[in-house]
Amino acid sequence: MLKTSSSSLKISILAALLIGTSSLSAHGEDLLDVYRLALRNDPTFEVARYTLKAASEKYPQALAGLLPTVSVNGANNVTRAQNEFSNTVASERQVHAWNWTLQLIQPLFRVQNLYAYDEAQLSVVQAQAQYNLAEQEMILRVTQAYFGVLTSRESIKVAEAELAATEEQLELAKRGFEKGIAAITDVRDGQSRADLARSHLVTARNDLDGMNAELAKIVDEVPDRLAALDPAVSIPSPQPNDQKIWISQARDNNPAVRAAQSGLLAAEAAVGKTRAEHAPTLDLVASYGENYSSGSTTLSTDYAWRGQSKQIGIQFNVPLFAGGGTNSRVTEAIANKYRAGAELEVAHRQSATDARQAFAGVVNGLSQIAALKSSVESSQSAVDGSHDGYKLGVYSNIDVLNAEQQLHTAKRDLVKARYETLFQALKLKAAAGILSADDLIAANALLVHEQTKTAP
Repeated sequence: MLKTSSSSLKISILAALLIGTSSLSAHGEDLLDVYRLALRNDPTFEVARYTLKAASEKYPQALAGLLPTVSVNGANNVTRAQNEFSNTVASERQVHAWNWTLQLIQPLFRVQNLYAYDEAQLSVVQAQAQYNLAEQEMILRVTQAYFGVLTSRESIKVAEAELAATEEQLELAKRGFEKGIAAITDVRDGQSRADLARSHLVTARNDLDGMNAELAKIVDEVPDRLAALDPAVSIPSPQPNDQKIWISQARDNNPAVRAAQSGLLAAEAAVGKTRAEHAPTLDLVASYGENYSSGSTTLSTDYAWRGQSKQIGIQFNVPLFAGGGTNSRVTEAIANKYRAGAELEVAHRQSATDARQAFAGVVNGLSQIAALKSSVESSQSAVDGSHDGYKLGVYSNIDVLNAEQQLHTAKRDLVKARYETLFQALKLKAAAGILSADDLIAANALLVHEQTKTAP
């Protein structure tokens, strides 16, 4: 079985942040440096962070429904009145009065509050799972954008090399035509391939602009120098190398699945809470108060009085009819429960699909890398041979150009396949719910800065 991390992903991220310094690397920036920038600058992750913070407050709010409430109310006023009683002349009176009451209410039997407490706990668990999902998606978004920039930069280098090679071959064809040893078709073929190579370069530069924009959406700034994948390293195969194990893990441990499971349980608690609105409630009520009045505006004699009151008892309430609103809310809650069950099944199937696709992406990607490496080597031999053959008159100019194009296409595909395979390996762990900052550190170890990168 796959190992499931028992610690929070947040702890792993914190550990990753402690590695190295937060300042820019002397050699440029690597994947961890960019990830640190994303943690500070990515607004999407900030939304997830505050969503969790807001959802976490549901627990103390629900707990408050089980605890006593204490309130104090009072009044202090002066009343002036002009009264006329029998056989007396009209007189003006002023009365000063004040009162205050301290009241405590302790719920003794409120079934809906118990269900609300369970619902809140499950909602917080759901929110935590959704936050873990956002953390994993954060790693994937940063990695995908980072690899996209690197792939585009490498594609520009390949396109520049292709353009230089075709332009060199074009010049050879032109000199050969001027000397009468090459046909005009060689020049035209050379010009066509040079224009095509120039088009490839323009496309690669446009792609780089797009990838820079994607990375800038996350980190707000794109470093000039980024550590790239070392051509000498090999991308590891999935461990364990068994698709069924990964799919099973994904169906059980994917954060989206865990969030949906908690959502279903919370929806069931919501049904119980709504049905409990029909149930009677029982509260303990205790109060203490004081009253004072300096007189009365309605009696002919003046007097002052002060009093105290203490009260304790049981308050009982039986809901009888609420216009059908409670029944409607119960029906609504049941529908939400069935919806949550359907969402759980969607999460199960989607996580299994993600794991299946990512596993295939890694396995097929490794096979593709091996094939493209062989293709690059054989294409390089073909290019060398075609150049020698062209000088001897054995090969035509189009043969040389075809060999050059095949070589650079293979190089371009190899660069893309290496980054895509490494990204699919991270997606596989994300599908299984075990992607952490440790995996980001492992991927970063495969990268080297330009100054020390092994020559291809």
